[in-house]
Amino acid sequence: MSNSELKCKILKQDDQNQNQFDLCFKLIVVGDCGVGKTCLVIKAIKNYFEDLYAPTVGFEFLSFQVKINDQTIKLQIWDTCGQEIYRSLITSFYRNSSLAIIVYSIDNANSYKNLELWFNDIKTHSNPDIKIILIGNKVDLEDKREVSKEMGEQFCNINKLSLFMETSAKTGFNAENLFMEAAIMLYQEHLKNRNRSSRPGSLAAIPYIPPLTDQCSEDNEDRPKKNKCQC
Repeated sequence: MSNSELKCKILKQDDQNQNQFDLCFKLIVVGDCGVGKTCLVIKAIKNYFEDLYAPTVGFEFLSFQVKINDQTIKLQIWDTCGQEIYRSLITSFYRNSSLAIIVYSIDNANSYKNLELWFNDIKTHSNPDIKIILIGNKVDLEDKREVSKEMGEQFCNINKLSLFMETSAKTGFNAENLFMEAAIMLYQEHLKNRNRSSRPGSLAAIPYIPPLTDQCSEDNEDRPKKNKCQC
């Protein structure tokens, strides 16, 4: 099923029932401090941006729902801190994640250079079939750009990532689109796996794409103690 055949929208907060959904996927958002991870998530979910938004304290958990055709998809979003000293704690969050979003800032060349570190962490600690989206954030700072769009596209192509796009948490550019694309991507993978399982003898070939269930767990057993950092 192509994207053009899918009707996708983010449900408004008043229309969401966190206890009623058809499918649930766990997403993790990683990247260096200060690239705008938290602001981007909150802009997509609440359409709100704060220039002086408080730094993430350890890890933040958010969730919201997307409607795809007649299916309600719940996205569990784990927003992580980006300081180097806490990177070892983040690895426990990769487990059972269906999709990872790596964020860098277009006005920070160093955050782009560190993409390789984040990418290697994901490949090392997550399931082998995890989807990965690359985000170049803060396109509202075009006059301060240090990382070209072509550089982002190149990293995406070389490492065979699922998607690359540029965003702005401040203006909202592509903020909602990011999570709608993520939901569509995971929903299509779910349909593909379901179709495979219906074929005789194909069950063993189905890749593991967790979680594809009708219930979500907040993975409290995986949650490390919170530590202060600037994200």
